[in-house]
Amino acid sequence: MTDPYFGTALRLQTETRHGWLWAYNPEHLTLIHHYVSATLRERTPWYDSRRKMTLVARLPVWIKHAKNRDEVLRAIDRVRTSLTAG
Repeated sequence: MTDPYFGTALRLQTETRHGWLWAYNPEHLTLIHHYVSATLRERTPWYDSRRKMTLVARLPVWIKHAKNRDEVLRAIDRVRTSLTAG
């Protein structure tokens, strides 16, 4: 899989039944993990002003849905395991 914006190959990726989960680097993967595992996700005051430029605001909707939390966290673990194995 390649990055949709820069066209470079993505090493940190895995497929789920909803789509591909990918990250630019381990720090990006950790950020996604923290966001997905949070039970309370507070929005910044400017979030509703149509300026949704944060990284997590641009995540695919299926990653943000609480009903997919366990599956996304398992996918993140798979990617982390591939980092230590490779």
